[in-house]
Amino acid sequence: MNVIRIENLQKSYGSGLVLKDINLEVNSGEIIGYIGPNGAGKSTTIKILIGMIPDFDGKVEVLGHDVKSNSLEVKRLIGYVPENASLYDTLSPMEYLRFLGSLYELEMNQIEEKATELLRLFALYDQRDDRMTTFSKGMKQKVLLISGILQNPEIIFLDEPLSGLDANAVILVKEILSQLKQAGKTIFYSSHIMDVVEKISDRIVLINKGTVIANGTFEELKAQRETGSLEQIFNQLTGNTEHVHLAEEFIQIMNR
Repeated sequence: MNVIRIENLQKSYGSGLVLKDINLEVNSGEIIGYIGPNGAGKSTTIKILIGMIPDFDGKVEVLGHDVKSNSLEVKRLIGYVPENASLYDTLSPMEYLRFLGSLYELEMNQIEEKATELLRLFALYDQRDDRMTTFSKGMKQKVLLISGILQNPEIIFLDEPLSGLDANAVILVKEILSQLKQAGKTIFYSSHIMDVVEKISDRIVLINKGTVIANGTFEELKAQRETGSLEQIFNQLTGNTEHVHLAEEFIQIMNR
């Protein structure tokens, strides 16, 4: 069953077309790896899907709701973890999660129980009542991850969710995503960390210059390009082969 449907999606800023006729369907229980170079349109796509950008051309549906006309209902049903979010960092993690839980109309005792246990799992239990102004980027990212799943959404949109996390937290998040999929959740995952995308995604969608240029399983993409890693496929499909020469030039400069 389709839980996300995008038809002929276009989005422009001024005279520049950022998204060009994006067509994509996502089934329930899939993990979609949505990748592309900087400026390709990944974050714009996600912000349209979650109802943050209302002015676009084309048709976008999430869980059967038209995003343009019913964005509030979409926001109630999804979770979102952005790459760069402005937390209310004068609050403590518990205060912040109580606030978010109340927006989703969760019972206060349910919020308290879930928030406390999730903070414990992310090794933030002892800091649950500390002001987040003192937190590192990784600690804040853990709070954002919790906030994105607190209400047990059907679809979770993740934009660079591992940013700033330590190795143990990355391993934990990858396992959480795997078990969320087993529980029937749909995950729309955008990241530059290719090895993670390669390992967790059921299907990989590669966008470049506002256009989908590849859509398939990792094995399908690898068979098409006759190459070994997602990073190599990415470089071939986007025409990015300059990095080898740049690295050589870097070494030459260092050796002068």
